[in-house]
Amino acid sequence: MLGSAFEAEDAVQDTMVRAWKSFEKFEGRSSLRSWLYRIATNVCLDMLNAGNRRARPMDLSGPTPLAQARLASLPENVWLEPVPDGRVLPSVADPAETAVSRETIRLAFVAALQHLPPKQRAVLILREVLAWKASEVAELLDTTVASVNSALQRARATIAESEPAATDTADPLDEEQKELLERYVTAFEGYDMKALTALLHDDAKFTMPPYDLWLQGHDDITGFMLTIGAGCRGSRLLPTMANGTPAFAHYKPAESGDGFTPWALQVIEIEDGKIGTMHCFLDTERWFPLFGLPPRLGKA
Repeated sequence: MLGSAFEAEDAVQDTMVRAWKSFEKFEGRSSLRSWLYRIATNVCLDMLNAGNRRARPMDLSGPTPLAQARLASLPENVWLEPVPDGRVLPSVADPAETAVSRETIRLAFVAALQHLPPKQRAVLILREVLAWKASEVAELLDTTVASVNSALQRARATIAESEPAATDTADPLDEEQKELLERYVTAFEGYDMKALTALLHDDAKFTMPPYDLWLQGHDDITGFMLTIGAGCRGSRLLPTMANGTPAFAHYKPAESGDGFTPWALQVIEIEDGKIGTMHCFLDTERWFPLFGLPPRLGKA
């Protein structure tokens, strides 16, 4: 709904405060769950009505030619943010239900949601992600079933126009995906650009928030890594999961030569057996504690 794990935490706290302050007014005409969802939804709508819409770099501009690549940053509230799977996916669920859940938290889908007005966003999430009935959503939003159905139809049309690319989201990862990621780690840690190129789609994308640039094509990506990104040579990767897709904690060699320090959280999107997008989130002071990642790696 908000596109930010940290704003979501703020929204949960605000929801609990509002619920505590108004609990005496709860008359029991609906379930406690529905009442809390109503408060949480209104908190999110209030936050969204403030006007901020988060995005990925490719949602704001065309690809950056390698020759024009510059590291210009934008404020953190501009960007969509990654979230640990454990924060948003059910711990026990039917495999089909888990697959649907993964699709609805991947960055491309959340980015598409940002194009919706706040109420349409709420309706789509409640109806298609949480599987609420139209009558339940109408009661929660204090509107009619017809209005809910109309909002859902418009939201679906907008999402269809954005056409987020399909991402392979097998859980657990199948053998082909595991092998691809093992080869990726070997290529990245060895800084083997030929091997890395073989793993990327021809039109693969690379982003690095908070910087506003994004690159397209394996030649530009590897060219960037050999020039502006050359300081990442000799890095180490630790596996994790984010937004329903594989991710890695990226540690680069410490300037002191003593071990490795956090550099980025890489979120990897696999499409048709190859890597389609590499999102590298650089604000490791926020991401690594959120994901429970070590603050430093010692020498191997």
